[in-house]
Amino acid sequence: MKKRVGVILSGCGFLDGAEIYESVLTLIALEKAGLEAVCMAPDVEQHHVINHLTGNEVAEKRNVLVEAARIARGNIKNIAEITGKEIDALILPGGYGAAKNLCSFAIDGPKGKVNPEVRRLVRDIFAARKPMGFICISPAVGAMVLGETGVELTIGDDPGTAEAIESLGAHHVNCSVSEIHMDPDRKIVSTPAYMLGQNILEVSSGIEKLVQCVAEWIQ
Repeated sequence: MKKRVGVILSGCGFLDGAEIYESVLTLIALEKAGLEAVCMAPDVEQHHVINHLTGNEVAEKRNVLVEAARIARGNIKNIAEITGKEIDALILPGGYGAAKNLCSFAIDGPKGKVNPEVRRLVRDIFAARKPMGFICISPAVGAMVLGETGVELTIGDDPGTAEAIESLGAHHVNCSVSEIHMDPDRKIVSTPAYMLGQNILEVSSGIEKLVQCVAEWIQ
């Protein structure tokens, strides 16, 4: 039986949801590694909706789970229905949705809150010493939930974001787009992806390494 890796999506579209390239690259890498992806998202309203053609906010409402289902081709679960016992690892792709919909880091900084179901599952996976991967801006979620443990994370090399992450108790490590940073004691790995990447090829390298690291830790 394939090992199962939860993938928390935060909507659909990098400005207000999950970064589509990062999400798809994660799913491809999991398939290549012989792992089963279990896509999930919180059943909540998006923080806001952005027109990705103009970059402007629009006056409409969308649901994070419904939007994330676009990436998962409908094969997605409400995160509230998933327990840590059902999966062997967890990965969070980035996109501003990770910092707007999974938590309020983009709005409130390190004083923000994390969606309670996201917090619960991250804590459960950590307590079970199962691997976790954080991509792009999603290490902010990791720091907000696990900062008190001194977890090591990277979002690349942006000083302001790194400082905010460290203020939560986490340790930030500068990293290039093609690199990953591993915290083997806590089985947590992260990569900057589009925090630094200029194109999909650059981003793919770090994500593939991250998934491979998670795969090796599962074994």
